[in-house]
Amino acid sequence: MVLVNGGHRTAQTREKRMTGMLASVSKLDEALRILNFEVDIIDLKQPSQGALGALDTMTVARIVKAINGQCPISATVGDLPMIPEVIVSAVTDMAATGVDYIKIGFFPGGDWQGTLDALAPLAQAGLALIGVLFADNEPELHTVAAFKKAGFKGVMLDTMDKSSGSLPHVLPDDAIAEFVSKCNELNLLCGLAGSLRAVDIPDLLRRKPDYLGFRGALCRRHDRTSHLDDDAILAVKKAFLQG
Repeated sequence: MVLVNGGHRTAQTREKRMTGMLASVSKLDEALRILNFEVDIIDLKQPSQGALGALDTMTVARIVKAINGQCPISATVGDLPMIPEVIVSAVTDMAATGVDYIKIGFFPGGDWQGTLDALAPLAQAGLALIGVLFADNEPELHTVAAFKKAGFKGVMLDTMDKSSGSLPHVLPDDAIAEFVSKCNELNLLCGLAGSLRAVDIPDLLRRKPDYLGFRGALCRRHDRTSHLDDDAILAVKKAFLQG
């Protein structure tokens, strides 16, 4: 759950600790459609372009304008190599669209620390950056502290290979719990995603992350590259209410 705070929407106070729903969409009509379901964050990405495939900045800016502050918006910068200047350029371009959060995937290989160091001035200037770690890449929890040091607003767990099953099938429950605990300890926003289904929601809600992220579960036949499906969206919303 998120609230507006000083130009950026940030997580609600830890005392309230309600888990919000992030819904990923790939175009304007999907963004307007999902808005009717009162999700907590509208996430912009292009599923056909990879785990964190990016929409072009013109499309993102058009969606931001259409939503007009009715819901916080996040956007990914793409499946990019960990080359500091490449990441900084993509983040700077995406920031110009007016999104509230910018999600950056930290993929295997490359210069992680150099990328964090290069992004730190942008975070200090007020950009709300979210680092994305991949559960199927054996993420090391000590890296969470590095995101905090660089000024990131949060960190989330996702999966690179969408055919490998949902996050709870890829990562043991105790590892997920440890990740959430570490984020809480460092006062970082904490997100969990990765081919999540409605059946995964009750157990994950008990871990009390700040949000759970969905794409495939909201689509026809659970196909993340397909169209949104109202019944599928309602099933996820129902699981939240019953969780």
